[in-house]
Amino acid sequence: MATAEQHYILPRPEFDKAPKLLIVVAPYYKDIADQLVAGAQAEIEACGASWDLIEVPGALEVPTAISIAERMSNFDGYVALGCVIRGETTHYETVCNDSSRAIQLMGLQGLCIGNGILTVENRAQAEVRANVDDQNKGGGAAAAALHLIALTRKWGAPRKGVGFRPASDEIQLAGDAKGTTTA
Repeated sequence: MATAEQHYILPRPEFDKAPKLLIVVAPYYKDIADQLVAGAQAEIEACGASWDLIEVPGALEVPTAISIAERMSNFDGYVALGCVIRGETTHYETVCNDSSRAIQLMGLQGLCIGNGILTVENRAQAEVRANVDDQNKGGGAAAAALHLIALTRKWGAPRKGVGFRPASDEIQLAGDAKGTTTA
């Protein structure tokens, strides 16, 4: 089983200004979701960051909720949590693939998202992965989001809006009477 494997874990990022994250969880399997959330909250707080929590009906709604929050709120990053256990139909593949693909596409567009939606064969696998004292995948998803936020801050703040960039301190006014600028 994967619990015997040793994995390298990056050191926690440090922030000058504490980030704010949104945890979006699909509590279809409530006990598993609660463990994922506990792990995510602990990791976020360990970095001195803050979090809000919302629940959505299922894993397919997690990316939609993140997209809505990105458009209408002011979060630095997102933690996607939930659990999909294989059943008797192909619905499992649809939910796993579509939720993961949507999260990845938003990430490629610049959102800082840690994906902690478990995709497992059975409940026992989910319990091991969600448990904060075992694999702690909720904490891992939060750590991923925090590392992406740190990268974003290192390389410059994300730009929102319709393509206009605010004037930086490096732009000097050339000839106050003329009202022209130089870059």
